[in-house]
Amino acid sequence: MPKLGVNIDHVATVRQARKTVEPDPVWAATLAELGGADGITVHLREDRRHIQDRDVRVLRETVRVKLNLEMSVSEEITDFALDVMPDQCTLVPEKREEVTTEGGLDLIAHRDRVLRCVNRLLEAGIEVSLFIDPNLKQIEVADSMNVHAVELHTGQYAEAVDVETQTRELDLLFEAGEETRSRGLLLHMGHGLTYLNVEPIVEIPGVSELNIGHSIISRAVFVGMERAVREMKALLNPPLIMANDV
Repeated sequence: MPKLGVNIDHVATVRQARKTVEPDPVWAATLAELGGADGITVHLREDRRHIQDRDVRVLRETVRVKLNLEMSVSEEITDFALDVMPDQCTLVPEKREEVTTEGGLDLIAHRDRVLRCVNRLLEAGIEVSLFIDPNLKQIEVADSMNVHAVELHTGQYAEAVDVETQTRELDLLFEAGEETRSRGLLLHMGHGLTYLNVEPIVEIPGVSELNIGHSIISRAVFVGMERAVREMKALLNPPLIMANDV
């Protein structure tokens, strides 16, 4: 069953609304670990709209599960990543005017720039994942960069407004997932996944990691972080049905 990476960006979003010290995403990470999170994910944006440099540095010292840093391929952010040394860096596209990441990296159009960043991270011993759309040509380019993993963008599936569209997008994810695994790459998925739509994604063969943030943080407002993570973990790891239970 896939591991759960909990994205805690939006804890920092609440904090930055008042430019104060709470809620602290470091506390959220601790509670997420207690709830069973297999990894903690943060996106250090160039405009520092939520997660701050200090957050990543403290998390590097305190997180005991995998620390996954989502980041653009800018030299400034790459230099920061090499200084902090997270366990994994997931390279994502970034536009300052967007509310959240709107799609995957275009590795074909930006191959050279992405590859420069990838090579610097790999040389330092950091695992690298590329956040891309479920497109076979993009997966082929990702494979040529010798990265460890591909994270398929699930946003189109998550935002589908009818069953036909959702089914079509799910089929694309199945196909892209098969292509990713056939190339020996780890298969990650994320974006827009919720308690209501994650179970079909869990059924995709070979998914090793799901990164989920907004839905868990939203649930945590009402039930607490630890329970919210535990409930999502239960959906990723449904109980086995034994023959004598049927």
